Amino acid sequence: MPVINFKYSDLCSLIGKDVPQDVLVERIPMIGADMHDTESGEEDMSVEFFPDRPDLYSVEGLARGMRAFLDIQPGLKTYEVGRSDIEVTIDPSVKFVRPYFLCGAVLDVDIDDEFLRSMMELQEKLHVTIGRKRSKLAIGIHDLDKVEPPFTYRLADPHSVRFVPLAKTEEMDMEEILTKHEKGVGYAHLLDGMDRYPVIQDRQGRVLSFPPIINGALTTVTVGKHNLFVDVTGNDLKAVKGALDIVCTALAERGGKIMAVTMHDGDESFLSPNLESQTIDISASECDRFLGLSLGAEGECECLRRMGMDAMAEGDTVHVKYSPVRLDIMHKVDIFEDVATGYGFEKFGGPYMLDQTAGGAEPITTFSDGVRDVAIGMGYTEVCTLTLSSDKEEFVLSKLPRMDNVRVLNPITEDHTCLRSYLMPSLIRILKHNKHRDLPQKIFEIGYVVRENRTIPHLCVMATASKTPFAEIKAVAEGILREIRCEHEITPCDYKTFIDGRGANIVKDGKVIGFFGEMAPDVVIGYEITHPIMFMELDLEPILGEGKGTLF
Repeated sequence: MPVINFKYSDLCSLIGKDVPQDVLVERIPMIGADMHDTESGEEDMSVEFFPDRPDLYSVEGLARGMRAFLDIQPGLKTYEVGRSDIEVTIDPSVKFVRPYFLCGAVLDVDIDDEFLRSMMELQEKLHVTIGRKRSKLAIGIHDLDKVEPPFTYRLADPHSVRFVPLAKTEEMDMEEILTKHEKGVGYAHLLDGMDRYPVIQDRQGRVLSFPPIINGALTTVTVGKHNLFVDVTGNDLKAVKGALDIVCTALAERGGKIMAVTMHDGDESFLSPNLESQTIDISASECDRFLGLSLGAEGECECLRRMGMDAMAEGDTVHVKYSPVRLDIMHKVDIFEDVATGYGFEKFGGPYMLDQTAGGAEPITTFSDGVRDVAIGMGYTEVCTLTLSSDKEEFVLSKLPRMDNVRVLNPITEDHTCLRSYLMPSLIRILKHNKHRDLPQKIFEIGYVVRENRTIPHLCVMATASKTPFAEIKAVAEGILREIRCEHEITPCDYKTFIDGRGANIVKDGKVIGFFGEMAPDVVIGYEITHPIMFMELDLEPILGEGKGTLF
């Protein structure tokens, strides 16, 4: 989790009041943090924040939060946004690389050493957390006085643009930066496969930034009074806007004046940053039930104002306004959490409940434990595999009947495109990765498959050896079914998964609940296995039966 370091005197200066250090050490953790190596009387303080509050990743954000939490300045802190004459153009060429670009200006910022360190820490912590190590977003903070608007964000040939990167003294082109500069080497993978790279330039073609890699040395921010220009590029609009808002408001906490710039994106023009507050309504009675409190609408409003929000009660409804820097607010439950935080977690508790209760395992859990003991007793080793699979492995290679499965909207890899409908492909991957091991290999899994949008418990036992006769897997299947007291019939199975005549269905009450047999050679070869395989897969739900769990 992100750790911020600051001076006690600097925090008090930003709060606007000398708060006793022991009070801060006691109260800061109550907003979702952990104090690090901080003892009373020491100037240096260190706080580790939970990852859901990026607006607190700087001493400026912490000061804003503590002003409200300590009732020094409760309610929503708003920032006046002026309008500058700065214009920025987004070239259409960037849409397929890093499509989102927002920026803003903050004028008359008086920068000292403490502020400079805080600003650099905030930038890096946002890169690592919501920026996912710059893959999701990258931030640049520039000395506006050293460049000349308007600015352009575009793609350029790697060898066509040369500039002096941050922390260097010699000019490099963008390709050289990726191979010679330490930051370029560290983040070059973010531009893999691209023949042109993004760059931000001013009217004269001078480079402000080569996102997401490195800023130009020309716009390095130093101690003194400066006008600053902030840019954020990335692949997620919400994250890009949130990062810009957090940085701009942190600069404003130091006395800077936030100024909007005009962004030109194709036929659309808009102002950035936009710091309009967000709104959400909650039910006071629902919140009280959720928290186990009796605050009422007015009491909840008071708690929310202590969390830096504006809240107004209207009957049972609480109208809430919150800052755009609160990226963690996505649902009414997040507001309930802020009510609890504002109320004070130290106040929760009370007498123990007098009702005697006893916990117990779900019937399916008890039943599965019994099935597990049976499989282990037959010499099989339990494995646990991933629920994600792919259409290719589930249906094409396995030759099992295709069904309407649950697909992943944005799969990370081609191997994880859907939720599994069978356990068999998952187990055969285990054999594939262990084919260099000694034979025989005998494994099983009790896990869930997803069919018709329902999770269903299945058992799959699988073995590979020099020989895997049908009689052996039939004996295993019937032995398991006998031990779990499942009345069944065996009928021929025509799945192409099995060798002709060596596959069978398990039928209960006229319904097929499983199958077993010798795997067809072409299926074995398709999974890149070199020895015969036998397996059984069984749906456990019909065997357990509704309301039953006493088979073992």
